Amino acid sequence: MPGICAICGCKLNRVKGVCATPTIEGRSHASQHHYVAERFFGRSANRRGEQREPIFKRCPWSVEGQTEVFCYECHEELLHNPVFLFVDIRRLSELVKLRNLDEKEKPASRERLAGRIMLLNEIMERGIQELLEAEKGRKVV
Repeated sequence: MPGICAICGCKLNRVKGVCATPTIEGRSHASQHHYVAERFFGRSANRRGEQREPIFKRCPWSVEGQTEVFCYECHEELLHNPVFLFVDIRRLSELVKLRNLDEKEKPASRERLAGRIMLLNEIMERGIQELLEAEKGRKVV
């Protein structure tokens, strides 16, 4: 059951031993991704059976444990390595301060980190929506 990548739409493959290789098969290999990282709930595939303090007790988006399948490129190269430029970091820092999510010293609670994670998701959600509306407005029907 090959399927297609949830982002780019390419045909996925599940051939053993080729994932992440610099070939078309390696680049299009099926790769599963959690919408919200398991580590945010105190779990990790790298630390099986070991529980850590969760950042979120309950998923703010109600999608805990849910996954999607992507090609290797979209999963590992795009989703796991977003590009933040100097100006992006400065603006994000300004928003963090305006929302009182900044920290002079690390507190015992991870509540502000959870707030920063939710803020970054809000930024992506608003930006994607704005770009979608702009692109759809440009289309000549």
